[in-house]
Amino acid sequence: MTNTSMKVLTGAEVVAAYHSLFEVEASFRMAKSDLRARPIFHHTRDAIEAHLTIVFCALAVARHLQMATGLSLRRIIKTLQPLREGLVEINGTLATIPAALTPEAKEILRSLPEKSGH
Repeated sequence: MTNTSMKVLTGAEVVAAYHSLFEVEASFRMAKSDLRARPIFHHTRDAIEAHLTIVFCALAVARHLQMATGLSLRRIIKTLQPLREGLVEINGTLATIPAALTPEAKEILRSLPEKSGH
């Protein structure tokens, strides 16, 4: 039910608008839970805009990962978060110790599109 005239939006457009609103609300719920976003109080416009930019970038990356893998963000984070890569120096030589990928982590990484052209 809406107070918008049929001259402004068709029924299908109203449904699409509410569907989009649902997606936005779901993203903010995800930001608060899966991304562990907490209220942060900024005092300058630059700080507020920077914070919002980071949050929206995180949401975009999260949505991309979900669509590319078919997994929930919670599952992706749980699988990939423990992975660590190390850098050690032995007798003046730097050596990288790669993360030990689990089969599930390998599958997530395989499902992501590869960079093209660069």
